[in-house]
Amino acid sequence: MASKLGLEITITDLERLFRQAPGGHPPPPAAADADQGGRPPVRVAYQGGRGSYCQEAAAKAFPPSSSWKQLIIPCSEMEEAFAALEDGAADRAVVPAENSVDGPVPRNLDLLLRHPRVCIVGELVLPVNHCLLSLPHAPRSALRRVVSHPQAISHCRDRLRALHLRVEEVASAADAARFVAENRIADTAVIGSQIAAHEFGLRILENNLQDLASNFNRFLQLGLTGSTGAVVVEPNLDNNNNNHKTTVAFSLERGVSDLFRAMWIFESRGVRVTRVDHRPNRSSPVRVEERDEAGEIARFDYVFVLDLEGTASDPNVEAALAGLKEIAGFARVLGSYRCT
Repeated sequence: MASKLGLEITITDLERLFRQAPGGHPPPPAAADADQGGRPPVRVAYQGGRGSYCQEAAAKAFPPSSSWKQLIIPCSEMEEAFAALEDGAADRAVVPAENSVDGPVPRNLDLLLRHPRVCIVGELVLPVNHCLLSLPHAPRSALRRVVSHPQAISHCRDRLRALHLRVEEVASAADAARFVAENRIADTAVIGSQIAAHEFGLRILENNLQDLASNFNRFLQLGLTGSTGAVVVEPNLDNNNNNHKTTVAFSLERGVSDLFRAMWIFESRGVRVTRVDHRPNRSSPVRVEERDEAGEIARFDYVFVLDLEGTASDPNVEAALAGLKEIAGFARVLGSYRCT
């Protein structure tokens, strides 16, 4: 890739550089970071580097106000955001949950199941805005290529064809934006976020480059369970259950064929199920069933994850969860929270 200085940089070099993110968590906030009331800032960890879409979500989920400050903590790996909560380096975390085009982020479901102290305390649904970014004063006619993460490229494929530029994939759109800005690479544009333009001083050539207008990201806000292991419910809940969700994970003692019974438990109590997902049951991945004619048959087993309307303290939800435990191998509430 040619810069204004004539430096040749390959995409492999870019990927290597973009993956060199510093590890570890920042130290606890200093007294100077406290607000006027002497309270330390709310520390919010997020998955990704500076300029990522998740940073954008974290800033919108926890905007600073006159009464408190925020400290945004980037985490290069998904596991780091969970670890930041558990080791006390962060008060909240923001992680991607699903995209309306590409579906869920299964890794974060797995991490929620593997970290029982972490629970969902909120969600945020944001429209995707893939921006075409370049150096501020570079002429558009100088552009020769566009780089970005494979997901962003797939979202913008039709629009990219119309640009007649070479398209190349990199591991991180945010790191690509930083690299282009720091190295003053005039012939390369990046598909990235609005916050990347702000963070690195890039120009937004085009907003909403994505092919589908109906493209949304859903992010989860995470916290820790209480000292008794109970799921933390944010204190601003009101009595309108249509504005709240409870997420529950469970396995079934008799296997997948009992899923209809689990669904009926909620339906019969007037609890609406708004989302169903499943993940491999890692503690017992294969179920062996006896069949008279076929002998033993091995089948994969699963953990189901449901989103329910209402809070965990709602009597109908409580009754349904109690009924679920009668047929479940295990059942755990992953969070009860305000939805958007």
